[in-house]
Amino acid sequence: MLYIIAEALDFPGILNLIRYITFRAGAAALTALFLGLIIGPKFIGWLRIRQGKGQPIRSDGPQTHLAKVGTPTMGGLMILTSVSVSMLLWMDLGNRYTWACLLTTLGFGLIGFLDDYDKVKKRSHKGVSGKTRLLAEFVIAGFASWMILSGNGTHVYVPFYNGPVIDLGPFYILFAAFTIVAFGNAVNLTDGLDGLATMPVVIAALAFFVIAYLVGNAKFAEYLGIPHVPGAGNLTILTACMIGACLAFLWFNAPPAAVFMGDTGSLALGGALGAIAVTTHHEIVLGIVGGLFVIEALSVIIQVFFYKRTGKRVFRMAPIHHHFEQLGWSEPTVVIRFWIVSFVLALAGLATLKLR
Repeated sequence: MLYIIAEALDFPGILNLIRYITFRAGAAALTALFLGLIIGPKFIGWLRIRQGKGQPIRSDGPQTHLAKVGTPTMGGLMILTSVSVSMLLWMDLGNRYTWACLLTTLGFGLIGFLDDYDKVKKRSHKGVSGKTRLLAEFVIAGFASWMILSGNGTHVYVPFYNGPVIDLGPFYILFAAFTIVAFGNAVNLTDGLDGLATMPVVIAALAFFVIAYLVGNAKFAEYLGIPHVPGAGNLTILTACMIGACLAFLWFNAPPAAVFMGDTGSLALGGALGAIAVTTHHEIVLGIVGGLFVIEALSVIIQVFFYKRTGKRVFRMAPIHHHFEQLGWSEPTVVIRFWIVSFVLALAGLATLKLR
């Protein structure tokens, strides 16, 4: 909104700063951060009143989690509010990529909200059925992928190789939708401890802040041998909003958490990262940058696969962060060590930009 106003006025005086993506990204991050910190206390109080007993806690999980009974969930609404307001203020409203990614974020957030609402209302862990959730996610991801690929290429790029590897043509939409849905659910599975998913999302968003900026700049893209997507640089605004909003949320989610993110936030943030990766043609790099989320998702898949066939568990409990809790690691130890792993993987993902 502010960009359109400044553009209509021909960027006079100090408004000339709004012309630059880096300035708007910084302003967007600060806007989301301060808005999240301001609305947080009242938002948490409202959630506590509305939800009563808060998010249901699994009785078969780590016993230390039973102390969290009564903690409200759906804190992702705080994140989505901060991101949406900041985005509308600082984004280029004429950029289709930002709209596609914002649509994914809010759409996945709505699915997560309905799931959280069902859990709280029924006092159950089941929520919306898995098939219904996946169908809704693929519809949103498919539409967003269509928006992104309108005018964008359908080539698949891989790390350490200069140039496209294969052109998927119309099948790219399926690949893109799968990437978005898979990553949305991977982040959702990771959100099981206080602050565990939030900081890795911030780290991944920082990495894709750099990637989006470089992909959107023709000179940098040519120098690095990465795909150039005109207009993709505007996604730095979304990544900045995610960083600011998540840091504000982490202020209230730090142990002991005053509020849980819930599926409302984790699905939305994961879907946003997936959509950004699709737009920048760095889907496979996302698997490296967000490797922690991939590991968490794989641990669940492996556990279910082997248990159904052998009746035995590979891990003491899945997702894998609960496995380490069962081994005797304290919750803060698991969280901080997983943050370190996430940071290292993000650096490895960024290193692929030059190693081509």
